[in-house]
Amino acid sequence: MNPNNKILFAGDPHGDFKPLIAAVHQYHPEAVVLLGDYDLDMPLETCLQEIIGLTQIWWIAGNHDFETPVKYKNLFHSALAENGLHLKVTEIAGLRIAGLGGIFLGRVWYPPQQPKWRNKQHYLHGQPVNIRCSPLSLKYKGAIWHDEFEALKALKADILVTHEAPGSHRHGFDVISELAVAMGVKNIFHGHLHENYTAIVKNNIKVFGVANRAVADLMGNTLNQI
Repeated sequence: MNPNNKILFAGDPHGDFKPLIAAVHQYHPEAVVLLGDYDLDMPLETCLQEIIGLTQIWWIAGNHDFETPVKYKNLFHSALAENGLHLKVTEIAGLRIAGLGGIFLGRVWYPPQQPKWRNKQHYLHGQPVNIRCSPLSLKYKGAIWHDEFEALKALKADILVTHEAPGSHRHGFDVISELAVAMGVKNIFHGHLHENYTAIVKNNIKVFGVANRAVADLMGNTLNQI
């Protein structure tokens, strides 16, 4: 097996998993990492049943995965729920991969502005009692929170996977580039912006944008044409 294919990265499927499934059959990776926005109308394992057992399946969530209770449940309560990478480092096929799902939300934190809330508890404490005593809404669950982001900086990894883009993209965020520097990563893979591209940020960290329905290898090469 080509060592560059031992982990594949899948851009936002938006309900179409056929390119990823085809890539697994063709390249036989040890693992695949999904970069968010699944638009699931059924549990994730049902969509990927053809490749379960052929490869490890890991994921982070995108903004679409918090749009409705059904989409949220089909990801976060799926049989693959424990394979989420958000806010932790996991060894996958011999590499340490860190995950940051969700998006920056103006009503929570939108860099480079200062965060409006220090953490989820601070936000809830500032709400009316009926909201304070309720579970966090899906919109807020899908936000990147400043305290959790800062805690991730203390960890070390080889690769950072995010839904949002770092500062290499015109719609990206420099704080993600800074996160990658703090964690000592060599590569960043991200989805969300539906664009295949390669760039370099501080400390010679390579950034690979993976377009919707596209699949990339460890070198950022696009393995399928969408």
